[in-house]
Amino acid sequence: MSLQQRKIKVIISGGGTGGHIFPAVAIANELKRVNAENEILFVGAEGRMEMEKVPAAGYRIIGLKIAGIQRKFDLKNFLLPFKVFASVMKSRSIIHNFKPDVAVGVGGYASGPLLYAATMLKIPSLIQEQNSFAGITNKILSKRAKKICVAYEGMEKYFSKDKIVMTGNPVRQDVIQIEGKKKEALEYFKLDGNKKTLLVIGGSLGARSINRAVLNGLARFGEKNIQVIWQTGKGFFATANDAVKKFETSGIHAHEFINRMDLAFSCADIVISRAGASSVSELQLVAKPCILVPSPNVAEDHQTKNAMALVNKQAALLVKDSEAEQLLAETAIVLIGDPEKQKKLSQNISQLALKDSAAKIVEEIYRII
Repeated sequence: MSLQQRKIKVIISGGGTGGHIFPAVAIANELKRVNAENEILFVGAEGRMEMEKVPAAGYRIIGLKIAGIQRKFDLKNFLLPFKVFASVMKSRSIIHNFKPDVAVGVGGYASGPLLYAATMLKIPSLIQEQNSFAGITNKILSKRAKKICVAYEGMEKYFSKDKIVMTGNPVRQDVIQIEGKKKEALEYFKLDGNKKTLLVIGGSLGARSINRAVLNGLARFGEKNIQVIWQTGKGFFATANDAVKKFETSGIHAHEFINRMDLAFSCADIVISRAGASSVSELQLVAKPCILVPSPNVAEDHQTKNAMALVNKQAALLVKDSEAEQLLAETAIVLIGDPEKQKKLSQNISQLALKDSAAKIVEEIYRII
């Protein structure tokens, strides 16, 4: 039996958003593919979406009572040191009981206490940093980590160069398998194959600025014969669904959530998206011309830094969140009418794609054990 087939026990910690959870599950799936007997335990934050999404993917998870720092003054911040201490102690107990060979942190509240406890107990650890800007937790943990798997160039300004491995971000494999699906996609979304199609994805919860911009642009999209697949998120769906009724014959449809993103990508000519790490990685792999609208409501404005890594290589367009309502719809109309620009963006973004990221990370996991 080769080293790569040896049975191992792995704790994966982190979560909070789909951008952390999807890569974590992709790593777990690859560990199981390498050896079906590998044991995997997730550790997340109580009340966060990983407590639902991870069991749905078939894995066991234990929750910690941990939260992040509130950026505005909040009395909850005074409780944070106690929560951190309690979470580190619970993490030590989890590690003693599970006896992992390695601990993997993917970012999010829970990764801090778990990886800190693991390194205190001499368990080797690996960090998967998804963004082009490292968060404070990963910067602190990196001093004790054996390896740091990254998706962007220039990360040596945050981490020790000898620990960095360029792997890219693991993505949902079903989402990026789009070859030969356009006919099925047109039928699924009730679209006309002779018209141009715009896909709008503001994240699973939606994005207010993007939604308002699309709402303002509906009449213009209709005039220009542009079809729209619009994922609104739960909060904006009723408003959007009411607004698109008069445009449904034009192929403009609102969706609270899109379950078949592979079909949405396969028939989209251009994409409007937030610039979360997972979203950017998926767009690179499907090689779609895109307009990125970075969320301003994230730590250290990291989505803008993610987007600029593409914009600087002429691989995407950027519209600021604060300017989206005024500029986004018209920017999309201009791009969808410019096949040469689309081709250039598609070629450039595809060159930035890093494939087989989960497999590369699993190789590093085996190496550090």
